Amino acid sequence: MRKKIYISCSILAMLAMTFAGCVKNYSDPARATQDDVNTSTKGLTGVAVSLQSRYAAGRGNIYNTITMSGFLANELVLLNQGNTAELQLSLGGTSLDGGNTVIGGLWSNSNKLIFDANLVINNSAAISDKALVSGLVGYATIFKALALGDLAAFWEKVPSGTGENVTFITRAEAYTKIIADIDLALAAISQNPISSAFLGTIPAGIDIPNTLRALKARYALYNANYTLALATANTVDLTKKSGFQHNATVNQNGIYVAVTGTNNLWQPISNTLGLPTGLTPDPADKRLPFYLTENLTIAPRWRMNGFASALTSEWPVYLPGEITLIKAEAYARQANPDPALALIELNKIITKKPAADPYGVGADLPALVGPLTPAQILTEVYKQRSIELFLSGQRLEDSRRLGRPQSERKRNFVNYPFRERDQNPNTPADPAF
Repeated sequence: MRKKIYISCSILAMLAMTFAGCVKNYSDPARATQDDVNTSTKGLTGVAVSLQSRYAAGRGNIYNTITMSGFLANELVLLNQGNTAELQLSLGGTSLDGGNTVIGGLWSNSNKLIFDANLVINNSAAISDKALVSGLVGYATIFKALALGDLAAFWEKVPSGTGENVTFITRAEAYTKIIADIDLALAAISQNPISSAFLGTIPAGIDIPNTLRALKARYALYNANYTLALATANTVDLTKKSGFQHNATVNQNGIYVAVTGTNNLWQPISNTLGLPTGLTPDPADKRLPFYLTENLTIAPRWRMNGFASALTSEWPVYLPGEITLIKAEAYARQANPDPALALIELNKIITKKPAADPYGVGADLPALVGPLTPAQILTEVYKQRSIELFLSGQRLEDSRRLGRPQSERKRNFVNYPFRERDQNPNTPADPAF
């Protein structure tokens, strides 16, 4: 990608989902100068606050990852073929190219998030209040990790940084970078606990230390570091929530606005959740009515519920159930597999009642009876992740990682955006599938 100069605007301007208006340095007394952003507590805090809006609102990363993974891994059905980018994703295969606007949106938005997060992290060291610094670093690292993780979930290789003719690194290298960044953030927080003053300046809902640990466990699992994934998952407090909170006015739930409220874009494919025969949910699974509503009179029959049921619905950064399923997978995949312990973790998910989950996600089904082989455990892990984490943007990654047949996916990875290829000679070849 060619080097771009991002001149950050005032906090209100930074909350906008596009940054076209923030590129030029107009003479505006309401606009923070680049030096102000780079050196002042107010400026860096403003950039940090803008990260959540860019990631979660409108057609940001949440919408793009759910749409891409949802179509490519068969969670979604298209309602209106006039939505060209979504139509291409629903078809998959050679119908996708680098001009797809959903793909391009995820690419550009993720790189902008990484750029801004680095600005906060790298320049916060000059601030004397170290309890505020640890908050800035921890909060910015969450969004840097999510953005880089999103790139690694959909592309075979990802940019090594920002700048002109940037080189590319493997997905494994990207996950290693994420974990190293999280370790630095957690170390800063351990040395200087985050100040209440900083927490009062950011949107409510994000538990910074717990979220960092949860993301470290996620990306260690993706990177096949099962010992680290298990150890880290055991440090996550499963009684706590951490999510993007919304209201009915200026900070609305983006999936509700684009999908649930319009019923003209996409919806869940069915109560099978797009799973193949043999892995479909038990009709008594109480996660089905959590994630789906049913309309027997007006098509489509199956519609969004759960975390997209209202303008004000909170969208979780991670689910406690994800952490338990990380443990189950790690036990089954470690050097000396322990399917018995893996089954214990699986049954925590299968038998969990909705009231026992901070978000109300619970299957409330009878426990599985063992013994099960590690291979059987991993098949069940895929099933349970597909239900527990429905439309979390992770199914495509799960399908590849857990060795599901390629016929269950419409693509393994997506093409690089044309804009990147046109501007950067280091852009890798597009994937074969």
